[in-house]
Amino acid sequence: MNQIAQLPARVRLAGISKSFASGKQAATPVLSDISLELEQGELVCLLGPSGCGKSTILNLIAGFEQTDSGAILLDGSPVNKPGPERGVVFQQPTLFPWLSVLDNVTFGPRMAGVKKSVYLPEAERYLRLVGLQDFHHHMPWQLSGGMRQRVALARAWLPNPEILLMDEPFGALDAQTRLMMQELLTSVWQKTGTTILFITHDVDEALFLADRVLVMSARPGRICAEFKIPFPRPRDVEVLVADVGYGALKQKILHIVREEARKSMTGTAQ
Repeated sequence: MNQIAQLPARVRLAGISKSFASGKQAATPVLSDISLELEQGELVCLLGPSGCGKSTILNLIAGFEQTDSGAILLDGSPVNKPGPERGVVFQQPTLFPWLSVLDNVTFGPRMAGVKKSVYLPEAERYLRLVGLQDFHHHMPWQLSGGMRQRVALARAWLPNPEILLMDEPFGALDAQTRLMMQELLTSVWQKTGTTILFITHDVDEALFLADRVLVMSARPGRICAEFKIPFPRPRDVEVLVADVGYGALKQKILHIVREEARKSMTGTAQ
């Protein structure tokens, strides 16, 4: 079972607001007064209707975007640009099609001039952790969608990031592959102790993965609900879905998400 250290928050968002301009139109508010914390070693899932700003939060923490107001702190220091302590995994694996599995995984360290004797053992370790130890020399087109996403996971984990930001990384996979990837993610996470923010639209995925689930409102996005997930680890999906508490908690979260989605569709969000 993953033990969350009783330490100050690794990541803190305090009063974040963000708008985006489009041509001559007035700027559209996307986030409004967002405050949240990620503790050391915690896996937090972020749920909410489309367009509520989930990916914007991830991009702000990653340093890809800047806030209009408020502060983002990593271990108490302001975040204003990308850094190696924050890894990002997107919905699509975005592998280089002309590079092998091993060369894709090691691309970052190689471009940074890290010695092969330093990065290669770690790359091999992560490929073993994601079950691709026999696929070093395969090309991306020779792999299934789930295998390509496993390569992306190994690549993101190779620099040993302290924070892993994941934007619906399993959203394009079929149901069975998605479940296998969820199990793989929790297995590797429990071995590494990485702090993870995981964006998803899937309530079942959030309940299986998360220590906490945060639900966002319709745009402009706010944190409108928070749930601590009570189910012990390691979690077995078949045991989990049979738990009476699982169904009740899923219903409660799903109701909030659907209500916010309706507001988003009808334009009634405040």
